[in-house]
Amino acid sequence: MHNPPDKKVSTEQGDNNSSELRKQYNQSLDEHTRYWINEDARYFLHQALSTPVMNVLSKTEGAYIYDLNGKKYLDLHGNGVHNAGFSNPEVIKAAIHQLNEHLAFTPRRYTNIPAVQLAKKLVEITPEGLDRVLFCPGGSEAIEMAIALAKQVTGRWKTISYWDSYHGNGFQASTVGGEEHFTNGQGPMMPGAFHVEFPNYYRNPWGFTDQKQIDDEYLRQITNILHRNPDIAALIAEPVSATPVVPSEYYWQQVRKICDDYGIFLIFDEIIEGLGRTGKWFACEHFVTPDVLVLGKSLGGGIVPLAGIVTKEKYNILQHRSIGHFTHEKNPLSCAAGLAAIRYIEKHRLVQNAEQLGNYLVEQLKQLQQQFPVIGNIAGRGFHLGIDLVQNPGTKERADHLAEAVMYHCLQQGVALKVIEGNILTMRPSLVITKEDCDLIIHALQLSFEQVI
Repeated sequence: MHNPPDKKVSTEQGDNNSSELRKQYNQSLDEHTRYWINEDARYFLHQALSTPVMNVLSKTEGAYIYDLNGKKYLDLHGNGVHNAGFSNPEVIKAAIHQLNEHLAFTPRRYTNIPAVQLAKKLVEITPEGLDRVLFCPGGSEAIEMAIALAKQVTGRWKTISYWDSYHGNGFQASTVGGEEHFTNGQGPMMPGAFHVEFPNYYRNPWGFTDQKQIDDEYLRQITNILHRNPDIAALIAEPVSATPVVPSEYYWQQVRKICDDYGIFLIFDEIIEGLGRTGKWFACEHFVTPDVLVLGKSLGGGIVPLAGIVTKEKYNILQHRSIGHFTHEKNPLSCAAGLAAIRYIEKHRLVQNAEQLGNYLVEQLKQLQQQFPVIGNIAGRGFHLGIDLVQNPGTKERADHLAEAVMYHCLQQGVALKVIEGNILTMRPSLVITKEDCDLIIHALQLSFEQVI
């Protein structure tokens, strides 16, 4: 059996779960909790980003998660499934109703009313021109469907995507993702997958300060590939990165034009950003309309797995193929939950809540930045925010240890953050949070910075 040498674990997607601070945190937990953490480690295959686990949960409700002792934490990660809140009562009610209807599954070649209703609802709320839907169990599969559609329609097979991006763990999804962590050791990955850098104005490698100049240099990377590869089928991207970095409207307008000029698909992965997180129903509404919109995570209402794609009528030309041939292609239970979640977000104006309170959070974070220069940059839209911590504002050297220390101090105060890229504190709360919850976040950060700096 091959035993790979001990290597440094990538922190691109998450915090270091084997650090000294994690060990200290683990030892602070009670014996009963540690017992179940050890049992988890005993029976599950170990993975770098999920073993050992941080804690054991007894309940997830609204914007909060609860441990075995009943302590609650405002969860600013939620794996992106909790837009309508954990254990949303209306979503649960819809799921129970569907179970009581004795229609929790529909075999292929049949349909059901919840699936049709959800597809219709997505066509209503997505940008104009996106009129056709396919469902599948998870985001990785949805990415696979989107790329397959682009390849089949264009008759081409190569792709362009972005370094340091994550699009899932499927073979093609991990290939177009830009993280070595999910491809190294897998052997040859999907051929023809080119990568470019995602726009980053705070950390652009040229030291440019003019936004258009920065955009044009990043855009040049795309056109350089296209000039030499006429068989590109699609460009795949998150409209706002997971970090998050928000490109300019000019950048995405130019990308849209490039895709149109070269006859390639623009695929937007909104598995994280979709369904209200950025203060609009979909992040693409800040910029341009893609050829394919990929959805997941919160689409299942935080109750069941569900993902899918929404695309244009003119691409409905693959009646002779099956790019979404999944057992749970039109699962009525998942679709009932998804429809209830969307209706809840509409009814309670949660998209507007994300926009308004997201702006409030940014204002409060900027005040903290004046007090603590280690906050090098604040980025994001709505409830998709990131705080880039630096050792020195001038050099912008990443403050990895500081970010981890702040994360654990906030956790002690009942606020659960996630660290990405080693030094960036990310905040993706449920869309149901209140101004009081926002004040709790700022207070926890304030106390944490005072203690660890």
